[in-house]
Amino acid sequence: MLGDKRILITGAASGMGREIAIEAARQGAKQVGIADLNRTGLEETIDLVNAEGGDVCLLETDLRSRESIESMVTTFADWAGGIDTLVNNAGVLDSNFVPAEEVGVHQLTDEAWEAVMDVNLRAVWLATKHASPHLLESDRGPAVINAASVSGMSGAGMTAYAVSKAAVIQLTRVTAVSLAPKVRANSFSPGSIKTPMSDAHLERATDKLATAKAMYGSHLINRRGYVSEIAKVVCFLGSDDSAFVNGANVPVDGGMMAWRGSREVQPDWD
Repeated sequence: MLGDKRILITGAASGMGREIAIEAARQGAKQVGIADLNRTGLEETIDLVNAEGGDVCLLETDLRSRESIESMVTTFADWAGGIDTLVNNAGVLDSNFVPAEEVGVHQLTDEAWEAVMDVNLRAVWLATKHASPHLLESDRGPAVINAASVSGMSGAGMTAYAVSKAAVIQLTRVTAVSLAPKVRANSFSPGSIKTPMSDAHLERATDKLATAKAMYGSHLINRRGYVSEIAKVVCFLGSDDSAFVNGANVPVDGGMMAWRGSREVQPDWD
């Protein structure tokens, strides 16, 4: 349980970030910062978090902007009186910027590479950098939790996304060392999760079934994961129940990395 922790979550306008914010409030977090570039989505998240008893600070943030990231951290810390938990959840796919069939090393554009690296890696470092003084002052079990991916644990996946997530895992370890013993830092690596982003990736695919097989055919549990399943793991990593977990990367992948095989899948879309 998160007690009265002050928690800041990026990418909270939808998907995993929204569910993490809801679950955090459900587990007792009273001050929840929700950050995203999608203001409409954030406004929808507010009502859902309020319904669970959490006070919400809306932070319209461009994670490709150093100034916007710094303002996000400062605004939330001033509003909440500090920061106890930072969840660097926001992320984008190569296929947000180029066709899904053009995400290989030999195909990806410079612009797509830079956009993915900015959001998935540089923003994680900058948010952590600016939040660190507040985290170090916290007496409520401060923690940093970063969204990595199973794509960062193997050579499978879209080029920039996979590289960025591998780097996030290493950045998490470096953060744990840098901020020890006061602040813990851990990452979580989802398999394929049913979110608006993964739904959109499927929708853009020319061959949906082949794309679905690539996404979750290697899950031992033959489906995409649910955002609620991710949110509970993230809140555990932010809670005092995980007080001896530090510098770890936690797979939440339906067993994917246990074998990396593949089998036929059942469509899980309409």
